[in-house]
Amino acid sequence: MREASIVLYRKPNCPSGDKAKRLLEKQGLDFHEHVFKGKDEEQAFKREHEVQTTPHIQWDGRWIGGFEALSAELGEEVQAEEDDTSYVPVIAVFATAAALSFATRDGWMGFMGYALAILACLKLMDIESFVDGFRKYDLLTPVVPFYGKLYPFLELLIALGITGAVAPVLTGSASILVGLIGSASVIKAVYIDKRDLNCACIGGNSKAPLGAVSLSENLMMLFMGGYLLFASLLITW
Repeated sequence: MREASIVLYRKPNCPSGDKAKRLLEKQGLDFHEHVFKGKDEEQAFKREHEVQTTPHIQWDGRWIGGFEALSAELGEEVQAEEDDTSYVPVIAVFATAAALSFATRDGWMGFMGYALAILACLKLMDIESFVDGFRKYDLLTPVVPFYGKLYPFLELLIALGITGAVAPVLTGSASILVGLIGSASVIKAVYIDKRDLNCACIGGNSKAPLGAVSLSENLMMLFMGGYLLFASLLITW
């Protein structure tokens, strides 16, 4: 085994980190793998070494970058990977919501409430991964960091308010506020800045591209919020 002073700094469950590790093993290089224990450690590492992304590889004291930089360093051609974009989870979410609304005869309002509840549940299954993806495009989270962790709970409460017709004014107002922030974030990231990001709307490990799916989720909140407030006004009159 060839000797080299190499340290691979990476997040757990990181596809690029996995590829870098496999490449180092393939080359028979001796290396140390440092897996960050959490987001705070990773962010501290980025600040200390003034790097923007991980994984990051240190080779004999040099910072060479991530998987692609490592491939270039080793003279390995980076193979073009098949597009792993998948809309299957999105289809599953909306198909399940449609089936529930049909079975309970709750109509389109039930469909939207069920869809939002399922989306919130997917985010809550791995909230750290969700926040990691969400903060890359959300406009409010960089300014108010706890908003990322709060978002799935807000979405779930809005979904419950919609399906149960609970506190329509409060539910409608919250739905409009969250929907406005979300819509503006997606429009800026995708249609103005032209950024290529994955959508965090179905969880942090989503393979669906940011765009129509996330925008639909937020427009759904806007529509439902407006409907609830309008219906409440009609009742008071």
